[in-house]
Amino acid sequence: MISEENLVKAKILIVDDLQSNVTLLETILRRDGFQHITSTLDPCTAAELHRARNFDLILLDIEMPGMDGFEVMKALKGIDTHGYVPILVITSQPEYKLKALASGAKDFISKPLDIIEVKTRIRNMLEVRLLYMQLEKSNQALEFLALHDGLTGLPNRRLLLDRLSLAIAHAHRYTEMMAVLYLDLDLFKEINDSLGHDAGDALLTEVGKRLVGAVRQADTVARLGGDEFVIVLSELKEGDDISLLVTKVIEAVALPYHFKGAEVNMTASMGVSIYPTHGETAEVLMKRADVALYEAKHAGRNNYCIASNTDSKRCAAQSV
Repeated sequence: MISEENLVKAKILIVDDLQSNVTLLETILRRDGFQHITSTLDPCTAAELHRARNFDLILLDIEMPGMDGFEVMKALKGIDTHGYVPILVITSQPEYKLKALASGAKDFISKPLDIIEVKTRIRNMLEVRLLYMQLEKSNQALEFLALHDGLTGLPNRRLLLDRLSLAIAHAHRYTEMMAVLYLDLDLFKEINDSLGHDAGDALLTEVGKRLVGAVRQADTVARLGGDEFVIVLSELKEGDDISLLVTKVIEAVALPYHFKGAEVNMTASMGVSIYPTHGETAEVLMKRADVALYEAKHAGRNNYCIASNTDSKRCAAQSV
């Protein structure tokens, strides 16, 4: 249910060419506790007002000179981004009621106005509108959680694979390169064992921020789980030095961390695969980068390894 506090904070627009009607509606609303009321005598301004303010309810007179209520509703349909245009029409003509509902109105009030009816219909419509907005926010939150890591807010595996596929398609179309960087933290378990999981979570969150800060806006940083991260470097040109980009990432991770007054040092190892040299599909590029990460770990950590062209050939780790 919508609380009274939230209900009276709703933004309401009154559109009527007669000042007496506007004054009456404003008086009814203010006596009922509503705090954010806007009005206009010019129906031509209704759409732009809604574009700027995104009203929770529009009280709209049907019979107005210059631009009637039906024309106003048509203009409002092209503006509202939520798919639920909150229009409550006011009319003295019974034949307009069904036409108004077919044109996009959600309810109507008959003239002459009955104050109890006005209050009831306004509150009913606002409750529906605000519940609709709550549902939309909940759906957006669920969608975000379905595509992002709950701890760091970074893309998860599902969104990563979508972004990786798009990066490959873009590279193929424009004959460019792109790279997959598969990274995990060295001896991360020791942080959890010595400082606790809260410190470990804080460190993972900070690592995520550093990785995002070390790459370009067009690139994607994702967390697969645990201390594993993947970076997709998109739109690489022939002259781009991938080694410099990779080194920048590893150096960013290696900067000291501070938790509860203590300095913590952490390094990362990374495997790198490059499109199209090491593969042309997301699956192959991820696999080659994973194998290269294993080789980097085997070579002593805090470094990276660029993949070979085959799964069996070992690559040479590069020191940072």
